[in-house]
Amino acid sequence: MIVLVNGGSASASEIVAGALQDHRRATLIGTRSFGKGSVQTIIPLGSGNGALRLTTARYFTPSGRSIQAKGISPDIEVLQDVPEEIQARAAVTETRGESSLRGHLKAEGDEQGGSQSYVPPDTKDDKALNMALDLIRGTKINPAFPPNPKSATLPN
Repeated sequence: MIVLVNGGSASASEIVAGALQDHRRATLIGTRSFGKGSVQTIIPLGSGNGALRLTTARYFTPSGRSIQAKGISPDIEVLQDVPEEIQARAAVTETRGESSLRGHLKAEGDEQGGSQSYVPPDTKDDKALNMALDLIRGTKINPAFPPNPKSATLPN
């Protein structure tokens, strides 16, 4: 199985991708994910009094890796060619990531910035998708594909 990820992949999709990666059930292709590794509940404090943001959970992969402000790194990084007319709009070509948001929940250890999130409208120009198809078809090889479930390193 191959899972495509990029800077636009966040929250639940990161948990699924990270779990498949930890268990060596999928090869992740693309760029690092967003890093939304927490669940927060907003509690209104009444009219004009603002709100309280309460963190109620943090996301971890089965091996114990934190997703918060780090994201999930792909097994095979594939950067997309971004047309010049779109490069001027940095928000389209690179997502800032959770770590760049004001007031974000801090990560344990090093935080990671955003990563590329551009997906071309025509599938023939999508480098990550085409890499995935080439690997599945056997026209390209990479040591990360197929993953070996026996090499999964999970806590007991």
